[in-house]
Amino acid sequence: MDYSPIIGQVWGMLAWFIPAAVLIGLLKSPWAKGHIGELLVRFFAHRQLDERTYRRLHNVTLNTPDGTTQIDHVFLSPYGIFVLETKNMSGWIFGSEKQAQWTQKLYKRTFKFQNPLRQNYKHLKALEATLGANPEHLHSVITFIGGSTFKTEVPANVTQGIGFIRYIQSFQRAVFSEAEVDAMLHALQTGRRTPTLATHREHVQNLKRRSDPTAERQCPRCGNELLIRTVKSGSKAGQQFWGCSWFPKCRTIQSF
Repeated sequence: MDYSPIIGQVWGMLAWFIPAAVLIGLLKSPWAKGHIGELLVRFFAHRQLDERTYRRLHNVTLNTPDGTTQIDHVFLSPYGIFVLETKNMSGWIFGSEKQAQWTQKLYKRTFKFQNPLRQNYKHLKALEATLGANPEHLHSVITFIGGSTFKTEVPANVTQGIGFIRYIQSFQRAVFSEAEVDAMLHALQTGRRTPTLATHREHVQNLKRRSDPTAERQCPRCGNELLIRTVKSGSKAGQQFWGCSWFPKCRTIQSF
């Protein structure tokens, strides 16, 4: 019996199945989900926010004293500067404004992730330093894309879907002139790192280095080395933290 036709059919099926399986795996990866979420936000913003009023920049990487920080979306307007962090997640979301970590519950699995408000705080500080803007005029906005459901009460600036549009548009008091908005746009366009794959790779390496307790760190305030120190007394005695080597002239501390 000639099995050649059957073998040919099997190879034909494999030739279709293997690339499809690889593609599905890539689409489910955190990297792909993040990019899909950011693309959806770009689409919604393009449809709902007048580009003449809201100047937009995406994937903005800025230098910081301890490496780099990467901002998903920045909207510059007469009504303020809106810094948007995107989360493409499904399932139930638990978290509060002051918690260091939030929780995602997906069926029977539970995952922890950094409080996005804290994550976005560093983005705001980097923009504040780059633009020399009053921090009162910078607004943190978080949007969850992907059909997730909040199971705890969250602040008004934590939104779902196109909720970020309504939040941004709720600010209607002008705090910048058109000329000031143009100047800030120019400052960001020239001050950002070029949005290339090399820039992204360097940023990822910076993240890994910052998460490594043995790696050297720089103080974000004065640029001197951060050292591992230990609390000597009180209820937190024995706990370690990062403290500036220029202490007591600089009293910057970071959680260990």
